[in-house]
Amino acid sequence: MTVFNLSKIAVKAMARNKMRTFLTMLGIIIGVTSVITMLAIGQGSKQSIQEQISSMGANMIMVHPGSDMRGGVRMDPSSMKSLTLDDLSAIRRYVAQLSALSPMVSSGGQVIAGGSNWPTTIQGVGEDFLMIRKMEVAEGVMFTDYEVKRAAKVCLLGQTVAENLFPDVEDVVGQTVRFKNIPLKVIGVLAAKGQNTFGQDQDDVILAPYTTIQKRIMAITHIQSIYASAESEGVSEQAEKEITMALRASHSLADDEEDDFNVRSQQELINTFSSTSEMLTLLLGAIAGISLLVGGIGIMNIMFVSVTERTREIGLRLAVGGRGRDILSQFLMEAVIVSVGGGLFGVLLGLALAYGMGNMLDWPVVVTNQSIVISFVVCAVVGIFFGWYPARKAAGLDPIEALRYE
Repeated sequence: MTVFNLSKIAVKAMARNKMRTFLTMLGIIIGVTSVITMLAIGQGSKQSIQEQISSMGANMIMVHPGSDMRGGVRMDPSSMKSLTLDDLSAIRRYVAQLSALSPMVSSGGQVIAGGSNWPTTIQGVGEDFLMIRKMEVAEGVMFTDYEVKRAAKVCLLGQTVAENLFPDVEDVVGQTVRFKNIPLKVIGVLAAKGQNTFGQDQDDVILAPYTTIQKRIMAITHIQSIYASAESEGVSEQAEKEITMALRASHSLADDEEDDFNVRSQQELINTFSSTSEMLTLLLGAIAGISLLVGGIGIMNIMFVSVTERTREIGLRLAVGGRGRDILSQFLMEAVIVSVGGGLFGVLLGLALAYGMGNMLDWPVVVTNQSIVISFVVCAVVGIFFGWYPARKAAGLDPIEALRYE
């Protein structure tokens, strides 16, 4: 018997009990819809995290002072002094895979402009900092190396700071702000970046030459951290190793001494969040997959009912020469049609639900071809697996006993 004939007979048999067939499909529909929706949300979250971290600088490498334990108490990293400008020179001299390098010192406080004030963070950086952090200047210019060497009293404002200090001023460039009584001329306004992965406002910041912050505001000679950008993601790991070697040599650390600094890359952060997101996606997929299992059990249950109801029909087919494998193929085809048909509707509903939730809740969703293919394959496997035993039972009926069945 051909597949076409088997399909035709199976469709006619299911059409006699439309509501029962639909309810059987409903379990598969819900299962597939759940799988696609959950995987789309999980993949969307993963991609969103990767994009947000990458927007901070995909090749960025950060160097911070190591933990300083005094009396069992961990010191504030901003107060540590294990990084100096000599370290910056060592990295610049010995690490070849870097495209940009910048020191960084920061301080928090109130910035004042006229009658307005705003609590924010001022970061002292080098001229390469914008390239490292993938930041852009919307208005004005970035300060130059000449201004860094002179410890010039200039700065760039983030959008949040500019909007709160100068709500009614169209051209902020050229205005003067005061931070801890130090006047700073605004030479530029940064382009908006929004919140980062951790919910921090990346526009609530002021950038100034690191020498200005060191000498005029904080009165320090050390630097709090070093930011670098590798030439590509492929050389980030090698660059990390070379930075570590350069700093160990600069700090005259013996082989058995631990680092008094730590080096981290954005790629490590991306990998950490990605692995967590993948675990969450698998968990969501597994929970949704339980619905498919329940739907498969429903198919088996209905197939058993169908075999019982059609016992006399099966006996008649066998009595007139029907083969057991034809009976088995017929019932197996019914189970497969129910599962694959439900899977098709489930995919369509899952796509609609995933994109609908993404639009209404402003939640990132990514539907992959892999999730759709897996859903169809699982549906076919569920239909064959749960339909096999009832179909085999139907094929194994004794024709005489089946004809006597009431």
